[in-house]
Amino acid sequence: MKFFIDTANLEQIKEAQALGVLDGVTTNPSLMAKEGITGKDNILKHYVNICNIVDGDVSAEVIATDYEGMVREGEELAELHDQIVVKLPMTKDGIKACKYFSDKGIKTNVTLVFSAGQALLAAKAGATYVSPFIGRLDDVSTDGLNLIDEIRMIYDNYAFETQILAASVRNTMHIVNCAKIGADVMTGPLSSILGLLKHPLTDIGLEQFLADYAKGNQ
Repeated sequence: MKFFIDTANLEQIKEAQALGVLDGVTTNPSLMAKEGITGKDNILKHYVNICNIVDGDVSAEVIATDYEGMVREGEELAELHDQIVVKLPMTKDGIKACKYFSDKGIKTNVTLVFSAGQALLAAKAGATYVSPFIGRLDDVSTDGLNLIDEIRMIYDNYAFETQILAASVRNTMHIVNCAKIGADVMTGPLSSILGLLKHPLTDIGLEQFLADYAKGNQ
């Protein structure tokens, strides 16, 4: 399973990269705004800064909602860096744009996916990644993990190459359960990734080892 971090915060991205398990980054206009990154030129520069930190794919989202606008913005984003993945919304025009970029060999990430049918359309259009938002489904009393399971079955049935990118990950168990059912990628906050390190028995065991060592070297 690939680990992406969902943020525009450069320090968090650097920390995740230093951990040695980071495979990429996803971000969006809301995350950019959270970091105070506004204005087109500043946003584009920030994407390049992110690409210079990580080794893997960096999803950069279009703002336009019409086909022509998505194509125009997507081409500009793709020219920034070879690690850029054009992030498109799951809409009619978004699927059309996905097909356009796929035919040109430009990587895409179809986002805001909430059904297996939407994921099927994205795969048919040649999406590199499809992003089902499991946390947001959980928020409305719907099983987000079941959606991952359904998409995995469909993609395996027809050997689609589109990667399932579990998005809106909220906690460590989301990560573990997504790994169990075969999500190709997960993207979430740094806290969820670091949470995988934690277990009380590890802390207790390490404390005991150090205590025994100290006794033996008095």
